Amino acid sequence: MDKFDYDLFVIGAGSGGVRAARMASSFGARVAITEDRYLGGTCVNVGCVPKKLLVYASHFAEDFENSRGFGWKVGSTDFNWQQLIKNKNTEIERLNGVYEKILSGAGVELIEGHGSLVDEHTVAVDGKNYSAERILIATGGWPSIPDIPGKEHVISSNEVFFLEKLPEKVIIAGGGYIAVEFAGIFNGLGVDTTLLYRGPLFLRGFDEDVRKFLAEEMRKKGINLKFETIIDSIEKTDNQLQATLTDGSTLTADQILYATGRKPKTEGIGIESLGIKLDKAAAIVVNDEYQTNIPSIYAVGDVTNRVNLTPVALAEGMFLARRLYNNETSPVDYENIPTCVFSQPNIGTVGLTEEEARDKYDQIDIYKSSFMPMKHTLSGADEKTFMKLIVDKATDRVIGVHMVGPDAGEIMQGIGIAMKAGASKSDFDKTIGIHPTTAEEFVTMREPVD
Repeated sequence: MDKFDYDLFVIGAGSGGVRAARMASSFGARVAITEDRYLGGTCVNVGCVPKKLLVYASHFAEDFENSRGFGWKVGSTDFNWQQLIKNKNTEIERLNGVYEKILSGAGVELIEGHGSLVDEHTVAVDGKNYSAERILIATGGWPSIPDIPGKEHVISSNEVFFLEKLPEKVIIAGGGYIAVEFAGIFNGLGVDTTLLYRGPLFLRGFDEDVRKFLAEEMRKKGINLKFETIIDSIEKTDNQLQATLTDGSTLTADQILYATGRKPKTEGIGIESLGIKLDKAAAIVVNDEYQTNIPSIYAVGDVTNRVNLTPVALAEGMFLARRLYNNETSPVDYENIPTCVFSQPNIGTVGLTEEEARDKYDQIDIYKSSFMPMKHTLSGADEKTFMKLIVDKATDRVIGVHMVGPDAGEIMQGIGIAMKAGASKSDFDKTIGIHPTTAEEFVTMREPVD
């Protein structure tokens, strides 16, 4: 008779948890997963998927305007926010159903409800206990809003996807992916948009040239960027919100979106009672095999606060299932992870920033290019594209690639493969470009900058 109800019990049905559950089940493990909110986690429900749909929607006004230079006469247009949100919700519900089918098809038992740890081998879901040889925590992250007067009047990235009405004026507080992306979304949909950030320039951790270039492009589109300032307090007036800033000035808006970061979702699941080790950011501390200081308990994804990207959580979940139930030991490679910010224009990046490269290598070569894309020679739009290559001079290996411009993410995926394979600048130079494309610029940069 089996000692435990399951071999693996997963708390959290987001990207990492679902991947680990279904892969473990495919290797013959008895697996259950519990979720108290929505299948697919942040990415599917209040993250990458709905955000990308809103990014698409926000581009159309610009596309209509740009089409005139190509001979199109666009008539009157009308945007319906409620219709967009309704259609978005329908798509997300479809994806929720897809995740449910994936789990059931893999033989994973889905237990709906709030899961919490009872002991090192037991999870309680809404008052009922389930035992497991191993437990995986994959609860993800949660928006973090500072404790300021009037915080009850703001919304986070959880609520912004369900607004009943498109605001006429919005203030966005924050300087990361979410803040920058929603500044582009709201501005593209005709909303008077102000972005506030406490630092001198947003997107800390990205290449400095990329950050500066994007700020210039966003300002050209009419987004009001205010750096080195943040909100001290918020008051609700008749139909608006008034934000008092650190410099004493005030701004009013219909909505204030706080996108000031996310924190690991470790509260309320029994972690403290078991003595599971957390770091100073309240993230679960794990070893190279995603094991906590309690040998039977593991964690993957944003709850560990390592590299908070959906594909990384998927890779971690897959590695864990293979390691535990299929005797595979190939670890997740965190080097040269391509990533994209769906700002307007997009950022695509892989490898080291110039600042990181100068710290790590004795000598580097930098290649840069800034130009007007072919499309805008007729559209009349004042938008430029920026590209940058960073090369280790001693080995000729490409160690960083950065781009700001349309389809940057699509282009950077292929370059990520090349860098993972160890491509040199000579390899780039010998590659024939596809003409006429923006991407060909990456294989035609010949002279490094001073």
